Amino acid sequence: MSGAEVLSAREVPLGGPRAMTVRRTLPQRARTFIGAWCFIDHYGPDDVATTGGMDVAPHPHTGLQTVSWLFSGEIEHRDSLGSHAFVRPGELNLMTGGHGISHTEVSTPRTTILHGVQLWVALPEEHRNTGRDFRHHVPGPVHRDGAVLRVFLGSLAGETSPVPTFTPLLGAEIVLGPRASTTLGTDVTFEHGLLIDQGEVRMGGTLLRPAELGYLAPGHATVTLTNETDSPARAVLVGGTPFEEQIVMWWNFVGRSHEDIVRARQDWEAASERFGHVDGYPGERIPAPSLPNATIAPRGNPTHPKGTR
Repeated sequence: MSGAEVLSAREVPLGGPRAMTVRRTLPQRARTFIGAWCFIDHYGPDDVATTGGMDVAPHPHTGLQTVSWLFSGEIEHRDSLGSHAFVRPGELNLMTGGHGISHTEVSTPRTTILHGVQLWVALPEEHRNTGRDFRHHVPGPVHRDGAVLRVFLGSLAGETSPVPTFTPLLGAEIVLGPRASTTLGTDVTFEHGLLIDQGEVRMGGTLLRPAELGYLAPGHATVTLTNETDSPARAVLVGGTPFEEQIVMWWNFVGRSHEDIVRARQDWEAASERFGHVDGYPGERIPAPSLPNATIAPRGNPTHPKGTR
């Protein structure tokens, strides 16, 4: 297996007087997508006694799905579909905000350390105005060669998530024992990304360190992962068939043109029924930021000569 491309994270404050900082590896200049995955935020371990934890007031989404996955802590989720659920370690919460949805995310009083990932999936053009939806799934552990996998989307190691997706996708947490190595059969048409949470993991011939994202182009029937440390290592593997569309992503909206974003922002500011109402949050909605003066241009992955992607 050829080596992986290494994508480094940048730190982004989420806002507030004691801003919680996240490490963002997608999107970036070198890569907009891995499959239809278009956004990867990695946060914690975060001591909520120091930072105040997560308290995100009602805010909107269009044209995407949000995937919440925790390593520790607990987050209370409410949305304008009427869903009221908790995000807990090892449990998938997937929310679809096609034409429009709004939601809140608040870490619970039981949380002392908040630690996890927030992922977004771009919806393809034919489905990007689909209705609101929410799914909860608890994947069982799969044991393979010193590794424990939890497959929350797609199929891996003989395990298939029942949660439907609009494009072929893979999402799994992988915990490798000390010095353990495992080889996983993968879909040869998929590109893959491995986000390292803890430890140092070799993906093929490339060593990946915490907060780094390793990228593998399509063409691999297997992926070999090796923990190069004497302690357990943890990573999140994502993948999917290359997403060939271009998108405009601004704030919490995914569209196809600058005009899509303008309309979504106007609808949110006007408290349109497009986004509905979130019950049970004791505070005001988050206002949309001002639009940039320039036209927001669509973005896709960089194009490369055939065989070099």
